[in-house]
Amino acid sequence: KLCSDKLFVAANRYSAGRSKLAVVRYGNVMASRGSVIPVFLNHIKKQNNYLPITDNNMTRFWITLGQGVDFVLSSLDQMIGGEIFVPKIPSMRIMDLVEAIAPECEVTVTGVRPGEKMHEVLVSEDEAHHTVEEEDLYIIKPLHPWWPQEVWSAAKSLSDGFRFSSDRNKKWLTVQELGELNKDIT
Repeated sequence: KLCSDKLFVAANRYSAGRSKLAVVRYGNVMASRGSVIPVFLNHIKKQNNYLPITDNNMTRFWITLGQGVDFVLSSLDQMIGGEIFVPKIPSMRIMDLVEAIAPECEVTVTGVRPGEKMHEVLVSEDEAHHTVEEEDLYIIKPLHPWWPQEVWSAAKSLSDGFRFSSDRNKKWLTVQELGELNKDIT
């Protein structure tokens, strides 16, 4: 993902203005192919209400397919080329997810798998010094000399050390909210 972000941002320089490219970065799309929700539900059916969880304290960002599509279209309207757009979306603890979709399920903790992260990070501390904040999103500005630095100058700069991660998020999905969203999308 990181490599892809860097390639798309840098490609703006090589397109000589013929193409404008930007990146959207967001969390898990509910009920999409590969989403943990259908994976969990399928596993529960096959394993008689048994569900392996890697760690009780794990957190993830969540967005619906419709919200993701709207965010992409909005980013297309706003982009100059080279930005990375990150929506301010809610987080949820993995155990709250289990309670929302399978409250009667038996859970076993299996341990974090190699390469798996406890918490998602959508804006890292390294990116914070060239990231600005709007009401409903963060914009990571490219650090290339060709990019016009005055773009997004009215947006709020982030403090050093800021990190937008699923464990430090200000917005959290409740069990009830996820249950309602899941009913709408399944």
